[in-house]
Amino acid sequence: MEQRVADLERRLSALEGAYQPAPGPKEGDLWALEGLKEQLAELGAEAGGVLFTGSVRLPAGERYAWQHGALTDGLLDADWAESAEVFAALGHPVRLRLLREVLGGRRTAAELAELDGMGTTGQIYHHLRQLTGAGWLHTTGRGRHEVPAARVVPLLVALSTARN
Repeated sequence: MEQRVADLERRLSALEGAYQPAPGPKEGDLWALEGLKEQLAELGAEAGGVLFTGSVRLPAGERYAWQHGALTDGLLDADWAESAEVFAALGHPVRLRLLREVLGGRRTAAELAELDGMGTTGQIYHHLRQLTGAGWLHTTGRGRHEVPAARVVPLLVALSTARN
């Protein structure tokens, strides 16, 4: 029995000496880009691609993890006019504030109408319809709105690109 315990202790010590935790991302590291380049090389995608990803916890407690990648050829060959409505919906300060407030936990038109500077109830409903039509919001019933899970990270990516 003593020999078995000694053998287990020796093996455990060897395993502990061999273990090195994986390094986390550091400022300036391009770990996501390097992973994308490896995948593109495996696909033979010479023109390249784009990747965006995020892990988000909203003020109301919801958590989202999301990633999306696309090949450059597909993006450059697409009809960009088809995306105009989606971008246009983000082109109004009140709509952007509505999205921010919904992400922050205000979900009903009544809650949104209580905010200063949002306009009349009719104007708020107009903006909510624009955001819903473009896919940035959806109605969950009883006049409640939410940003669809698949739109949370893309919305934050779009906002971050506007800041650079």
